[in-house]
Amino acid sequence: MLGRDERIPSGCAIAGFINEDGRRENGERIRKFIANMRERSNGLGGGFAAYGIYPEYKDYYALHMMYSSRKARTETETFLAEKVVVVKDEPIPTRKIPEIGDSPLLWRYFVEIPPLRRREIIHEECFITDIVMTINSTIDGAFVASSGKNMGAFKAVGYPEDVARFYCLEEYEGYMWTAHGRFPTNTPGWWGGAHPFSLLDWSVVHNGEISSYGINYRYLEEQGYKCSLMTDTEVVVYAFDLLVRKHGLPVTLAAKVLAAPFWKDIDKISDADERQLLRALRIVYGSLLLNGPFSVLVARSGELIGLTDRIKLRPMVAARQGATLLVATEEAAIREVCPNPDRIWIPEAGTPIIGRLKGGAIHA
Repeated sequence: MLGRDERIPSGCAIAGFINEDGRRENGERIRKFIANMRERSNGLGGGFAAYGIYPEYKDYYALHMMYSSRKARTETETFLAEKVVVVKDEPIPTRKIPEIGDSPLLWRYFVEIPPLRRREIIHEECFITDIVMTINSTIDGAFVASSGKNMGAFKAVGYPEDVARFYCLEEYEGYMWTAHGRFPTNTPGWWGGAHPFSLLDWSVVHNGEISSYGINYRYLEEQGYKCSLMTDTEVVVYAFDLLVRKHGLPVTLAAKVLAAPFWKDIDKISDADERQLLRALRIVYGSLLLNGPFSVLVARSGELIGLTDRIKLRPMVAARQGATLLVATEEAAIREVCPNPDRIWIPEAGTPIIGRLKGGAIHA
């Protein structure tokens, strides 16, 4: 058995699935899914993102908050009262278990932008993003774990299967779930530093290291993002938000920015238009190229994306069974929850796997 302090550069486990027919299910399958890869974690971080879990509040932004003090909560609620209408707020339900130690104060708010303020702003997603960035960077002891509609992130210091029990995930139902088991190598193990990292309805779970963090960080801060979470992973979620939501790139092209083909491979492409496009993406977005070994699962409402680095230095396996796409670090984990998939395969390096909700329908 590996000791807690032993460094495993290839550690961390990721897992996720989307029911493309919109069928919702509770958190038991994702718990079993990630628990199969327990040896890839060391108890310093585990977490989940779930989509479709708040149907009764689906039109409101769901802010999942972590507070280290009541003062932080008071300051945050004063700030929110100046910006949004809080339709409902309550503690995030948890159960006490010995495997999870003392937790921050965990609270959630369902909010909307006031009609008068909505007329003053151009993009409401940018308005919510500014709120998240301000809280994370200026209110000491306050951290926004997630901020999207009809979704939420649940994370803690602990093994992921214990985190699932702590947050009572068997009581939620979603059409898409992702999970992460953390083995931190270069960053501290703390509640806010556990995966997933989330902004609006984006969430990311990540295995690997982003060695280009410095240049990625500087570029994203120039675009208005504030990287304050002490981890390389946050640049991935902000990069997807910038490329897809703000700049309007399709996910397939965003993947070509983040896991860009080598120049020598671009030069070999026979199609002149494709060659010119890939050259342009590398030139315009060179500062967003993610260097280093990584595999990520990126989710947003109605869509699950799996992506590895361009030479695949971190593992990823995908499978399909009926209307369900499953993606994980290891095949054994997939077969734990889907023993006989219709198809199972190893994705190509730098090529995204994409699962999408069909027709926008979400079913109970």
